[in-house]
Amino acid sequence: MEVKVSTRHGHLSEATQAKIRAKVERLPRYFERLTAIEVTVDLEHKEAPLVDLKVSAEHKHDFVASDQGADLMATLDGVVHKVEQQLRKYKQRVQEHRGPGLRQKAQSEAETMGE
Repeated sequence: MEVKVSTRHGHLSEATQAKIRAKVERLPRYFERLTAIEVTVDLEHKEAPLVDLKVSAEHKHDFVASDQGADLMATLDGVVHKVEQQLRKYKQRVQEHRGPGLRQKAQSEAETMGE
């Protein structure tokens, strides 16, 4: 998985970029098939940086979130939380699409035979 951190209208220190990478590298815990993560920090308004997060997954699914706030790390946390929710919802939808598993089928058959 590729993680790319870029900045517009300014520069972030290596330490800040490392903290950003550490936060976004936790995203595969929610959905394993991520291929790329792009974080863009816009420092045009220094007092309220804008953070954009784009996460690409297999099969052409993109998850996007952006937020603007007074503190860069708090704003990043908010954006990561938004993407986490999107990933959870997508993963749940994909799992429900498959239908019942073998265990669930066996349980329902046993219940109908017992009646």
